[in-house]
Amino acid sequence: MNQDHLRNQLSSLDRKLNLLLAEHKRIKQELAQSQAENEVLRDEMNAKDEQISSFQNKIKISKIVDRIDTDGEDSTELKRKLDDYIKEIDKCIAYLSQ
Repeated sequence: MNQDHLRNQLSSLDRKLNLLLAEHKRIKQELAQSQAENEVLRDEMNAKDEQISSFQNKIKISKIVDRIDTDGEDSTELKRKLDDYIKEIDKCIAYLSQ
């Protein structure tokens, strides 16, 4: 009777240990998945921050261009050049983002 009781307890402990190991494995996989998702989200956030910074620079440049006196030909040429520079910078940013 004593041996049967010990076998039952050992069997119960073995079952519980297997359940704990399975739960541990599941949680470990869930953690790895969450960490990978976190890394992806951090990368997306960094990309968005770069875009925001780029847009802020465009706004600053646009404000400078708008403040230039629009009466003379020189200002028209300057605006055109600044627009060309902005387009070139945008191309460079797009290339670097790839």
